[in-house]
Amino acid sequence: MPAMDGTEPHLLVVDDDARLRELLRRYLDEHGFRVTTAGDAAEARARLASIAFDLLVLDVMLPGETGLELTRGLRATSRIPILLLTAMAEPGDRINGLECGADDYLAKPFEPRELVLRVRNILQRVPQPQLDSAEFRFGACRLDLTRGELYRGGDPVHLTTAEKALLMALARRQGEPVSREALSEEAQFSGNVRTVDVQVTRLRRKIERDPKFPRYLQTVRGTGYVLKRD
Repeated sequence: MPAMDGTEPHLLVVDDDARLRELLRRYLDEHGFRVTTAGDAAEARARLASIAFDLLVLDVMLPGETGLELTRGLRATSRIPILLLTAMAEPGDRINGLECGADDYLAKPFEPRELVLRVRNILQRVPQPQLDSAEFRFGACRLDLTRGELYRGGDPVHLTTAEKALLMALARRQGEPVSREALSEEAQFSGNVRTVDVQVTRLRRKIERDPKFPRYLQTVRGTGYVLKRD
């Protein structure tokens, strides 16, 4: 399995079939993607409200709000790439999905390898949100956003895999308070969300002049954390 460092494309897989949802999560994870899942449109909307995903893999036939309705609704405010999955393979169905704003359409049953190829093709083809620059500076520190490397002055600062994933997740939402739950999802932490608190404490020792009175990695009471510039 590829090592996860927080820079992999983060996918949201939405399907009401729990077995298929787990199979897709495992397969995509094995092929270098970070994966979060949801069982219906309401859960998907909640995930999308707290996490910046790179692509949405969405089943059309969902209970309640359908995948087509969710696609149409998202397109009013978002340009997140969407790949629709459906058991309906007629040309008219595909056209309907594309007209709703989907970027691609894959009929069930499908080869998992084809799904991976289509996801990669969409990510290469569709413009992705870009960070303001290739680096994030705060105090004496500089974070290379392309490589996920941290420097203090000109000297590299060693980061563990967990610290790097958390710092990159915060940098992607720089200046914006992020909940512990969202950070745990984006950094792919397992277990209790309090793991985020432990990693924040360790990061502060490496980036703050006085970790007890942090200037850059600040706590937002009742929410989580925020990473700020000077």
